[in-house]
Amino acid sequence: MRSRYVAFALCKEPYLLATWHPSTRPPALAFEAGTKWLGLIILGASNVSEVATVEFIARFRIGGGSAARIHERSKFIREQGLWFYVDGVQPAQDCVSQPHHEPLAARK
Repeated sequence: MRSRYVAFALCKEPYLLATWHPSTRPPALAFEAGTKWLGLIILGASNVSEVATVEFIARFRIGGGSAARIHERSKFIREQGLWFYVDGVQPAQDCVSQPHHEPLAARK
């Protein structure tokens, strides 16, 4: 999870696509120009056999705008010893600055 956060912060598309499960991986990613990532807080994680979830809050700012955050519960699966991001959902009790119905990097 932390490595994917760093990859988003550094716009490392090859790494993000390589760690995204083929069943949900987009063909390409678009990064918002001027995005500054401000921090990552891991709220919790669980691992049952080959499936894991990680709940986190990632804070960011676009240009000179106000800080915003993404609160997500991400699902990962392990195949052949490697972990892959599958998808994420916004916890119902949270209020997020942007709607979360598509992958973060696909947002414009």
